[in-house]
Amino acid sequence: MKRVAIGGLHTECSSYSPLEQVREDFTRSEGDDLISRANFDFAARGITPVPLFHERSVPGGPVSSACFAAQRNEFMAMLRDALPLDGVLLLMHGAMFVPDVSDPEGEFIAEVRRIVGPDCIISASFDLHGQITDQITMNLDGFAAYRTAPHIDVPETYARAAKILADALDGPRPCVRWAAVPVLVSGEMSSTFVEPCQSLYAQLPSDDQDTGIIDSNLMIGYVWADSPRATAAAVVTATNPEAGQAKADEIAARYRAVRHELTYDMNSMPLDEALAALELPTVLADSGDNPTAGGVGDRADVLAAIQAAGMPALFAGICSPSAHEALLNGAAAVTVGGALGGGGPEVTLIVDQVTFAMDCAVVASGALTVVISKKRRPFHNFEDFEALGLVLSAHPLLVVKSGYLSPDLRTLPRQQIMLLTDGAVCQDLLAQANEHRPRPTFPFQSID
Repeated sequence: MKRVAIGGLHTECSSYSPLEQVREDFTRSEGDDLISRANFDFAARGITPVPLFHERSVPGGPVSSACFAAQRNEFMAMLRDALPLDGVLLLMHGAMFVPDVSDPEGEFIAEVRRIVGPDCIISASFDLHGQITDQITMNLDGFAAYRTAPHIDVPETYARAAKILADALDGPRPCVRWAAVPVLVSGEMSSTFVEPCQSLYAQLPSDDQDTGIIDSNLMIGYVWADSPRATAAAVVTATNPEAGQAKADEIAARYRAVRHELTYDMNSMPLDEALAALELPTVLADSGDNPTAGGVGDRADVLAAIQAAGMPALFAGICSPSAHEALLNGAAAVTVGGALGGGGPEVTLIVDQVTFAMDCAVVASGALTVVISKKRRPFHNFEDFEALGLVLSAHPLLVVKSGYLSPDLRTLPRQQIMLLTDGAVCQDLLAQANEHRPRPTFPFQSID
C-alpha cells in the first residue's frame, strides 16, 4: 500500500485588521475526521492515508509570527515522523498573511518538499481567493481550487486534489503551471452566481478535457491584504508542461478581458441610502465587517443607525466577549461596538430578555433582537438561527455580517441589500492603503 500524508493550514487574513490571529483561533481536524474531510476513497486506490493535522480559522487579521512558526514546526515534525511517504495531500486556503513572512504558504509547501524529497507526489487544494507564487507551483505536482463563490464545492475540490495525487502515483507525473493576472477585486465583485464569472468558471471543466490538461483553475486572489503576492491567477495541472502553460495563459486572458464587467452580485449601496429605500421584508449584509472575509465582526455602525431610527430588527450578530460575559453575570445593560478594536460607534442595549446558546447571548432590547457572540463567527446557515431558537420569519428586517449572502440566506424571499460599510474588508478598494501590491493592478491602476 502506498502511503499519503494529509494536512494543511486554512485561513484568510486582512492586513487592515487590527486583530492578530493566534493559535487558539484555529480549530484542528485530525485522525479519521481529517481522512473523511479529504472526501476520497483511498483504500480503493491502494493508498493508506496518514492524517497529520489540518488547522482552520474564521478569517481575520494577520497570523502572528509565533503562531505560524508553531504550526509549521509541529506539522513538519509530524511529517518527518510519517516518512517514508509516496504522496502528500495539502488542504490549504492560500490567503494567509504573516507580517514578517512574504509567502507563508509558499514557504510551508517548500519545506514539505524538502522533507519528503523530489520523488514524492504533492497535491494541494486551494480556495479560489488564495494567492499564487512561483514557490507554491514549483513545489507542487497537482493543484485544484474551488470553482464556486460562495463556496459550495469544497468537498468536491478536496476530492479533485486527492484524485490528481492518486492518478499520479499510478501514471504519468503531472506539473503545475500558472499565469498571473493583474486584476484584484473582492469576492463580491466576482461571484460565480452571476456573470461574467459564472460563465468563466463554467468553462473550466471543458478546459480539463483538452489534451495534456488535468485540472484548470481561476484564482480571484485576496484583495484585502496589501501584499506583493496579491494577484489573480490562472493555475493548471497538466501532464504536458507546454499545454499547461498555454491553457493557463488562455484562462488568464479570458479573465483580464472581462475585468470591466466585474460588479457586485446583489443590490449594493451605502447604509443611509439603504435605510431610506428600505422595503420589508429585507436582509441587509454588513459587508465591511464581514468575519468570513477577514473583518473583525465587532462594529456597531448598522446597529447604531437602526436603533436611532427605531426600527425593529434582528442582528446576527456582533462579537463582544466582554458583553457576553456581563450578560452571563446578569447585567441589565451592555455596551457593544469596537470591542476587539474594529472601530465604529458604541451602542448601549437595555436588556429586556436574554437567552444563551452556542457561546452566544440573544438579547431582546426594545424593538431589537441582537445576537452577541463570545467568539468571532458568522451567521450564514439556517441551522445557526435554529440553534439559537430564532425564527427568521418573525423578523422582517434581518442584518448579518456578510458580503455576498450565503446559499441559505440567498433563498430567503425578501429584498437583499449589501451595505457598503466601513471595516477591515471595506468594499471601497481604492480607499485602502496600497503600498505593496504589484503595479499596475486593476482597479488600482490602469492596465490598458
